[in-house]
Amino acid sequence: MVMMWDAFLSAVQERGEYPSRQEADRATRVVLGLLGAHLVGSVRSELAARLPETCALILLNPLPAAEPLTPQRFVRATAAWIEGATEETAKWDVSAVLSVVVDSADEELTRRVLLQLPPGYDTLFGRL
Repeated sequence: MVMMWDAFLSAVQERGEYPSRQEADRATRVVLGLLGAHLVGSVRSELAARLPETCALILLNPLPAAEPLTPQRFVRATAAWIEGATEETAKWDVSAVLSVVVDSADEELTRRVLLQLPPGYDTLFGRL
């Protein structure tokens, strides 16, 4: 069963310890847009199918990435898109969103997502 948008945002808000729903929404949209630009093919569509419709649309309609971003550059890119963010707060934003995303995927799909990304993303997804 696919998590509903409100439940997804509530989970991001709780994990990110955001004082408002708007902050969770902003982080979710930025992180999913960047993630979608780095995933291709069936992996992206399978992950989208497990997310709320709003998340799926963001994930499936990104601007294409010019090059794969290392985890550090992904965090920097997130910081650039979120007004007032620092690399430290952006890392928190990325982890809050991606840990909720991974809760919607099974182990096998998570493994395939991580295989499409440069090494080191597992920690951003809350995996050790």
